[in-house]
Amino acid sequence: MAKTKKIAKKSFFDVKAPITSVKIALYAASPEELDGKLITIDLTRSLRGKSFELKLKVKKEQDTLIAEPVALELMGSYIRKMIHGGTDYVEDSFNAESKDGLMLVKPFLITRKKVSRSVRHKIRDITKKHLESHIKTRTMKELFNEIITNKIQKELSLKVKKIYPPSLCEIRMLRVIEAKK
Repeated sequence: MAKTKKIAKKSFFDVKAPITSVKIALYAASPEELDGKLITIDLTRSLRGKSFELKLKVKKEQDTLIAEPVALELMGSYIRKMIHGGTDYVEDSFNAESKDGLMLVKPFLITRKKVSRSVRHKIRDITKKHLESHIKTRTMKELFNEIITNKIQKELSLKVKKIYPPSLCEIRMLRVIEAKK
């Protein structure tokens, strides 16, 4: 007779994600098995059509599972839907230091009409300066929360409006590169 491996009984474990109101239950044999696991949540419904994808990493603290944000991305389909003919877009990519870690930030702005290269360059510079100064004073969790609630984008839009009014002002990607302990 061949020996059979004993299979552990799997069940659902609740994971707390303080950043979202979504209830998360993961299927596994034990909570230890879920430690370090990545979860992807589509926030399109809760943000009324804005296609954000939130990536969370599960951590086991004492006897509870907590999901902490790792990345927030705006889906390409949403960006393609927002770009129309006769407009220009301005995007950038840079690393910024927050209170508790290093983050990759990719802002994305769409102008209302075609604009010159110098105007796009000024918009890019102002965007970078504003975001770097804003990120320096916040923790990672605060930043993820502010992007989901559209607070940073609103401030940035008002700042950029002085040069040229944008039709769309978004943070295309926010990703944790390195977290400080």
